[in-house]
Amino acid sequence: MSSSPSRRRTSHTLHRRTAGAALVGVAALLTAAIQSGAATAAPQQAPSAAAAHASVQLSPSQRAELLRDASAGTARTAAAIGLGDQERLVVRDVVKDADGTLHTRYERTYAGLPVLGGDLIVDTAKSGATQRVIKATNAALKVSDLTPDVTRTAAEQQAVARAKALGGTKSAADSSRKVIWAASGKPVLAYETVVGGLQDDGTPNELHVITDAATGQKLYEYQGVRNGTGNTMYSGTVPLTTTLSGSTYTLNDGARGGHKTYNLNRGTSGTGTLFSQTSDTWGNGTASNSATAGADAHYGAAVTWDFYKNTFGRSGIRNDGVAAYSRVHYGNAYVNAFWDDSCFCMTYGDGTSNTHPLTSLDVAGHEMSHGVTSNTAGLNYSGESGGLNEATSDIFGTGVEFYANNSTDVGDYLIGEKIDINGDGTPLRYMDKPSKDGASKDSWYSGIGSVDVHYSSGPANHFFYLLSEGSGAKVINGVSYNSPTADGLPVTGIGRDKALQIWYRALTTKFTSTTNYAGARTGTLAAAGELYGTSSAEYKAVQDAWAGVAVGSRSGGGGGGGTVFENTTDVSIPDNGPAVTSSITVSGRSGNAPSTLQVGVDIIHTWRGDLVIDLIGPSGTAYRLKNFSSSDSADNVQTTYTVNASSEVANGTWKLRVQDQATYDTGYINGWKLTFP
Repeated sequence: MSSSPSRRRTSHTLHRRTAGAALVGVAALLTAAIQSGAATAAPQQAPSAAAAHASVQLSPSQRAELLRDASAGTARTAAAIGLGDQERLVVRDVVKDADGTLHTRYERTYAGLPVLGGDLIVDTAKSGATQRVIKATNAALKVSDLTPDVTRTAAEQQAVARAKALGGTKSAADSSRKVIWAASGKPVLAYETVVGGLQDDGTPNELHVITDAATGQKLYEYQGVRNGTGNTMYSGTVPLTTTLSGSTYTLNDGARGGHKTYNLNRGTSGTGTLFSQTSDTWGNGTASNSATAGADAHYGAAVTWDFYKNTFGRSGIRNDGVAAYSRVHYGNAYVNAFWDDSCFCMTYGDGTSNTHPLTSLDVAGHEMSHGVTSNTAGLNYSGESGGLNEATSDIFGTGVEFYANNSTDVGDYLIGEKIDINGDGTPLRYMDKPSKDGASKDSWYSGIGSVDVHYSSGPANHFFYLLSEGSGAKVINGVSYNSPTADGLPVTGIGRDKALQIWYRALTTKFTSTTNYAGARTGTLAAAGELYGTSSAEYKAVQDAWAGVAVGSRSGGGGGGGTVFENTTDVSIPDNGPAVTSSITVSGRSGNAPSTLQVGVDIIHTWRGDLVIDLIGPSGTAYRLKNFSSSDSADNVQTTYTVNASSEVANGTWKLRVQDQATYDTGYINGWKLTFP
């Protein structure tokens, strides 16, 4: 077949690179970079898998000691995992399992410059032996020219112009630095420019723009401020932990790291004034009393702290026992709430006409969870990783609401159900069927990375609901749900508690800054395998729930069961080169193949539009599965095709043929399967 023209790719959707080495057991589900989402079988875990792989709760001093040890050994670790001479590791976080396994998260520098998209996780056994490495990118980190051709001023001007187009108010950049950009292909020298100010809706602006230092081309952008939305004052009468000094009480929670709640009094900067009064009764349940919003925010922060500590053994957002803080009454009639890494704080507006403070329980959980994500996986707040970032906050915000067991604001799978922003009593988002809000997506598709992150979060929210509760109609805490699936097949839930454990372990030990939906599938499968075993009902439910949102195949193969023949051997796909094949020998069947033969394809590739894919039957007849498309810039091909192969004899050698027809992007066949009904 003829090849399409070569092209340089620097500004398309965020890509992640993959490594070839596979490890045994659950580790085989992970590559050193993009997590493949493969449904390949792994050996069954021992019955003690859950206990061995459960993360232990570390005291602040224990965590600090582990971080110090890791920092002291960064040079040794860099050499052990094969990093180059100019690469250095910077320790960011550490998680310890009960069996002594350490999951150490690192950032990288190159020639002294920060590498954006260079983060990685190194898992080491109790003996100190390296077990696996999960990277945000597997591209060779080498930049020949560290002298910019584009001036810093030009990069700043581009960023400021982009910020203004998004409603920003500042005429100059706040900061600009040279970096290595490695998150979307070949690493390049770049500028990261940050523009502050306010957006047109009053939200603080913290736009990060990545500019190629050689060409001046914009490579990537994201907002550093994460927005969330939620309820108002619906938690009823609740206990608050405060501090008494003399005759004055303050909203200072000494039992939870010293979390403080401040009154901005319509301001938009600084911390405002710490809530204080001579009575320890706060607010009166109405917006007219300024302390009411303070009480709601303070309560939400306390419940969120307790949720993370008692559910996951996590002590605070950074897992270091140190509290963030809350600010209420932000701006004038500001209809939103947001988490900001730079202040390590949550901020809440007062809603329309300053009568509906956005200080509900699920908002607090949502916002603080942005902080947890920032201090663990660091999911980029754009593209598919941005949707996963938002979904993580919805998932854990929902977990907080159920954990609270508050009779006034009962747990549900609705986001923002009490604030009535829509004016008709409907919630902002629905986890059982995200599209009910009119904008969110129920299932994954190739263009979802271009959707606003609050709506591209839909498939992950839907996955979590399916994994927790299953598909179909049901009533939970008085709320009616009816969750569909992308393939029309049912999903049986495993319960919210187990679903939360799986997502948290994946977030803290498997996800990186560039994880997309395929990577989320693989990460959660690995987490489920470690916690419950790879032959467990929980593991299979993760597969089925992802298939229910069109990410990967079912636990029984492409459809609802049948006889599965599979090849999980990796086959490299040459860049703009000849076609390669992977074979499966089918035996024990009688007669011809069915008209509904299921072909499950799992290909890791950083620009899947380059690929042409065919199924070759035993007769040599080719059945086209996927055509070339120069505009399909998404990662990977992880889907199930239905082929009318009724003219083929079932028994014999079947082949998957793949050809890359354009340059600059590479990958491999991670596995494929045939399912005969």
